[in-house]
Amino acid sequence: MSLKFYLLDVTYEIIGREPHIIMWGIDDQGNRIVVRDRSFRPYFYALLSADTSPETVKARIQRLSKPRSPLISVEPVDKKYYGRPVKALKITTVIPETVREYREEVKKIEGVEDVLEADIRFSMRYIIDHGLKPCWWHEVEVEETPVTPQYRGRVQKEFIAKQPPKPLPESEQQRPPSLRMLAFDIEVYSKQGSPNPKRDPVIIVSSMNDRGDLKLFVAEDHDDREVIKEFVKYVLEYDPDIIMGYNNNHFDWPYLLERAHVLGLKLDIGRRKDSEPTTSVYGHVSIAGRLNVDLYDFAEEIPEIKVKTLENVADYLGVMKKSERVIIEWYQIPEFWDNPSKRKILLKYAEDDVKSTYGLGDKFLPFAIQLSSLTGLPLDQVGAASVGFRLEWYLMRAAYSYNELVPNRVERPYEPYRGAIVLEPVRGVHENIAVLDFSSMYPNIMIKYNVGPDTLVRNPEECGKNGCWIAPEVGHRFRKEPPGFFKRVLETLLKLRREVKNLMKKYDPDSYEYRVLNERQKALKVLANAAYGYMGWVGARWYCKEGAEAVTAWGRQTIRKAIEIARKLGLKVIYGDTDSLFVTYIPDKVEKFIEIIEKELGFEIKIDKIYKRVFFTEAKKRYAGLLADGRIDIVGFEAVRGDWSELAKEVQEKIVEIILKEGDTSKAIEYVRKVISDLTNNKIPLNKLIIWKTLSKKLEEYSVDAPHVTAARRMKEAGFEVSKGDKIGYVIVKGGGKVSSRAYPYFMVSVDEIDHNYYIDHQIIPAALRILGYFGITEKQLKAGARGQKTLFDFFKK
Repeated sequence: MSLKFYLLDVTYEIIGREPHIIMWGIDDQGNRIVVRDRSFRPYFYALLSADTSPETVKARIQRLSKPRSPLISVEPVDKKYYGRPVKALKITTVIPETVREYREEVKKIEGVEDVLEADIRFSMRYIIDHGLKPCWWHEVEVEETPVTPQYRGRVQKEFIAKQPPKPLPESEQQRPPSLRMLAFDIEVYSKQGSPNPKRDPVIIVSSMNDRGDLKLFVAEDHDDREVIKEFVKYVLEYDPDIIMGYNNNHFDWPYLLERAHVLGLKLDIGRRKDSEPTTSVYGHVSIAGRLNVDLYDFAEEIPEIKVKTLENVADYLGVMKKSERVIIEWYQIPEFWDNPSKRKILLKYAEDDVKSTYGLGDKFLPFAIQLSSLTGLPLDQVGAASVGFRLEWYLMRAAYSYNELVPNRVERPYEPYRGAIVLEPVRGVHENIAVLDFSSMYPNIMIKYNVGPDTLVRNPEECGKNGCWIAPEVGHRFRKEPPGFFKRVLETLLKLRREVKNLMKKYDPDSYEYRVLNERQKALKVLANAAYGYMGWVGARWYCKEGAEAVTAWGRQTIRKAIEIARKLGLKVIYGDTDSLFVTYIPDKVEKFIEIIEKELGFEIKIDKIYKRVFFTEAKKRYAGLLADGRIDIVGFEAVRGDWSELAKEVQEKIVEIILKEGDTSKAIEYVRKVISDLTNNKIPLNKLIIWKTLSKKLEEYSVDAPHVTAARRMKEAGFEVSKGDKIGYVIVKGGGKVSSRAYPYFMVSVDEIDHNYYIDHQIIPAALRILGYFGITEKQLKAGARGQKTLFDFFKK
């Protein structure tokens, strides 16, 4: 029979002495199913030296066969490696784990130049070889079989695949099935510093599902046995396909798991009986048959949010305003739990947390699903994997389709190379400025000049009759023909993106189809734009420092030529950064500029933004602009730096808003004086005064007493666990001595202990003067209350 099913995940099991690929999915009737493929076997390649006899090496490899996992076949194959034809042996065995053992032995055989693709996980090997797409509809010929005991009661149907599934083409794709989704969050009671699962109970587990049902599992006093049991029971009853949390990979799941074991319980929540959550690749937590998604992984990729707490991210993305929700610091939880009159507030806090988590799922999952189907990485892994790994899995799928062998990952020291061009800005305030962006500049450079490790030519004599492209400044050469691996991959990515964007025009922006396509084009863009950086990443399989250097060199040349063209047309260039230029917006001249760039340079460039007014300091990558719709763009100021307090950010944002919208520096001075007054009268909340800094090494390795180090030591003395990589939030209190000696963890002090002068001199005034200093305003004026005499309009550049 033919089965259509939506693929969620691919895992494998060893049954007896046979590997079984297990595909978890949902059929077109809505049944949660398992499709079992017993035919697939693990393999790897031995790359042969040029003068080696394949038959001789084959015989030597066959003698390595072991009864536990015999070598099924050793087959000579013609492959390509870095674009060049090579001879290899495809070595197939039975048990996936033995591939590593055979790899080490095969390496030692004379005539074997290298051993390749032995480190590709068995389930991912299956996905690659058969072009499977997680979060996508597939079709397969199957035979239904009784549900095996370990899945009984957890899935509705089980099938044996007669051959591997095939993804349905785009034209036959339908909407995903009705996915059951569950968000959860835990609250832990700890009076003794960092929560310890051996000691501290889970007092609340909050959950929210796709039906809008919100449930709180609440402890009896400090006994959390029933909380965990009820939560496990609920997960099994609701049977979610996707479970979402915020930092659940690194806190909620590990804590629940260890706490359950302390209580003698089992966290048996998967679609395979007696299987608990386990930490797997990229640090993600795997749950059999369900997709566990940590939304924090996607929040990490939003650079504008400096402290990525759940409430900050939810507020930034419009999920839930901080002003409209309960916020309780973690160290206050025991106080709210133990006080009957305050416990309701804590329960409301738990509700707000899980509502925010579910809301972030609505924001992040559509993009994550598209990224998963493109890269082949299941949804629970694609967020935890870095951008480099995501692209690499896409490249590995492409390599398989091109008959290319995948290089091994090699440990290398970091090698710096010169980056993109960043122009000195024209200092001051400018009106009516267009920001022009080159569309996918670096991917297009890689395509135009055929850049990649397989096209790199180190000896000029090897350029051949077709010749080589020579990168400016650095002189690296790349063959013009034939098209290299990266060129082919990038042409496909950019072509797909163009097709998706054209398809979007057929749909209403509010339609389901439009939203899905929009997320897909964003995922395609992310992958294409990652290719240049990937070549320069020392962890890359297809590492090519020369390629990364060449791309930036051609990028610098392109920007310089574009600047020349703009100036010849009478457009004033205010600023340039990597692949964008800021020019005076004269519509007909800008239109002509775009036309010339596309004709003479062969690159597409378009208007990204138009600022009514924009302000530049003397520093690169630092400006603030007023958009036509009234929004303010702030780049590079304290507003987005992690080592300034929330108050400094707030002050700077407000000053920018005042001067760009109203053009009145006296109002900005008034505002700063009001903030100083509020601070000295203890009217500024303590949470706005916290300075966050990360411990970059172990506490004992610090020789200098920096403020955050002092605060961290005080936390440790109070019984808190402090580790390398922790973000330390501290404030500066009154007293004598160095500033560092007066740094305390923010939760150990009250607002009336704050050193007002420190915050005025080292936070408010410096943040304000980064903007107001340009207009002639001094520190003395801000403190003494003298009014500024100039307005913003006196500073416009002609």
